[in-house]
Amino acid sequence: MKILIACEFSGIVREAFRKKGHNAWSCDIIDSEIESLYHWKGDVLAILDNGWDMMIAHPPCTYLTTTANRVFKCNPERWQARLDAVNFVWKLMNADIPKIAIENPKGVLSSYIRKPEQYIQPYEYGHTDSKMTGLWLKNLPLLKPTKIVEPEWVYPKSGSGKRMSKTHANNSSTNNPENAKLRSTTYPGIANAMSEQWG
Repeated sequence: MKILIACEFSGIVREAFRKKGHNAWSCDIIDSEIESLYHWKGDVLAILDNGWDMMIAHPPCTYLTTTANRVFKCNPERWQARLDAVNFVWKLMNADIPKIAIENPKGVLSSYIRKPEQYIQPYEYGHTDSKMTGLWLKNLPLLKPTKIVEPEWVYPKSGSGKRMSKTHANNSSTNNPENAKLRSTTYPGIANAMSEQWG
């Protein structure tokens, strides 16, 4: 299959599908962390009509997550950025591609567009992190867990008593671009499940 991995800089999902023999390409506005001839740097909307059989998209969640709702108060620029982000996802969802999966953490897409077909967790695919992630699917089956493990929790020193996954606790500030990248990278166990079950 000819597969587009949209909004992916890590190359993890792209490489999982390429290892299965698919003609998989990643696309992002930044370079791929895994150097490859199969990464297109630019706006993914410009290549949606290039004859793809499937697209797996990871649109940025900066303005889509509900965890930052407190900063939207009296902030019209932030609201406009959220509307632009939702519109971008809408265009991806309605692309003329036979099979589509949109991946995003729990956020406003459920109320602005529609609820996802399922939520998945990294600890269902061999990783000890917790990160509830929605999958909006078109002509694809639900993703089945491959290796359920016990999640590991960290309790930050703030004394709030709130538990966090290791990745989020160790990379807590999304104002730091490198931390934001770490928090948004697809877990290899999930990428492998996608390539095995959807490929």
